[in-house]
Amino acid sequence: MRKKLLRTGADELSYEIRGIVKKAEQLKILGREILWENIGDPVQKGAKLPPWIKDTISDLVQQDDTYGYCHSKGVLETRQFLAAKNNALGGVQISEDDILFFNGLGDAIGKIYQYLVPPARVIGPSPAYSTHSSAEAAHANDHPITYNLDPQNNWFPDMDDLYLKVKYNPNIVGIMIINPDNPTGMVYPIDILKRFVEIAKEFDLFLISDEIYINVTYNGSRAYSLPQYIDEVPGMALKGLSKEVPWPGSRCGWAKFYNKDKDEEFNKLCTTLENAKMIEVSSTKLPQVAIPKIMGDPRYQDYLRHNNIKIGKRSQLISDILKSCEGIYFNATSGAFYNTIVFKENVINGKQTLKIDNPEVQKVVEDWVSQPNVLPDKRFVYYLLAAKGICVVPISSFCSDLRGFRVTLLETDEELLRRTFTGISEAIEEYINN
Repeated sequence: MRKKLLRTGADELSYEIRGIVKKAEQLKILGREILWENIGDPVQKGAKLPPWIKDTISDLVQQDDTYGYCHSKGVLETRQFLAAKNNALGGVQISEDDILFFNGLGDAIGKIYQYLVPPARVIGPSPAYSTHSSAEAAHANDHPITYNLDPQNNWFPDMDDLYLKVKYNPNIVGIMIINPDNPTGMVYPIDILKRFVEIAKEFDLFLISDEIYINVTYNGSRAYSLPQYIDEVPGMALKGLSKEVPWPGSRCGWAKFYNKDKDEEFNKLCTTLENAKMIEVSSTKLPQVAIPKIMGDPRYQDYLRHNNIKIGKRSQLISDILKSCEGIYFNATSGAFYNTIVFKENVINGKQTLKIDNPEVQKVVEDWVSQPNVLPDKRFVYYLLAAKGICVVPISSFCSDLRGFRVTLLETDEELLRRTFTGISEAIEEYINN
């Protein structure tokens, strides 16, 4: 072309969570059975919506009004319902005008970074969730800026690392929090959340809290929502239906804006996001209309509680299998659907292998690992896929210098769950001793 088409940050747009599927499908053609542990889709793993939720949605489908446009910011009655739920938590109060709907949180995340000026940076956790880190890096025409989560300290953030990066990089304008966290499954304690607020106050930053898993906690943990600790700092909380209902195909997410009146520049950002949605006319309407009917039903809290108990039991089972594995850092999860397992320093390298029974599969994997710049954890993931048929995601793909992999806690078949993680345990032992 006569001119360059892509800007520098475009090569940061990657999504290994889906990318690893292409590798798995190659092996599936060769007869390798695949156990999918790559993506947090409860429906794919057998989660069933209760009949009363399906009936609620079915009733709405029969109503003609469901098929029309809604208000550009979102259905008014739904925003009023969500504002009331927010205000019942205590803390910072909002109105329906402080809520904006998007076509899923991917849409929200993309637009937030799109309208920031290019030098402005938002620092987020590492390991990072790919949608956030990729979008932020692409916006900035640079690599993501991150603060470290520590696998040797329950995956809690290194707040000294965060403070120094904020202090010495004046382009940082915001801090991203994912609570509960993806990919680690960590839930932030309230004292750490308050420290985020202190840093934001000192350096005049805003906060973004991705709370898609806010109601997915178990084994005694509690997740605090942004209005409960943000004080007078400007910020936004990101919410959605995809994980807790679960209804990932709804593509329905929303942002709640806090303390817009405290900062003119933050208020301008919120207004710009609202104007951007007005240009699109309307976000997906059906799930918006369904929200008050589903979340306002007295059966909903029992439904969430029951699901969380089941996820907590899976977390315990996985912990029982993996906690004694040599050569890894393992933390039992307390929120979201994930666990991140990290290899200890110098345990894996670019030479180890696993025994593969199928010669065709072995040939394909040897070709994969012979490619340039295959990191050690990605090499392990490829061999795990080939030898055991278990599809996980390398943690180096989550914008991290750590070497490990992410799994899900979604398998509803306990026998299959036990088989999967026993296979992972056996593979770890064989690999590091090879």
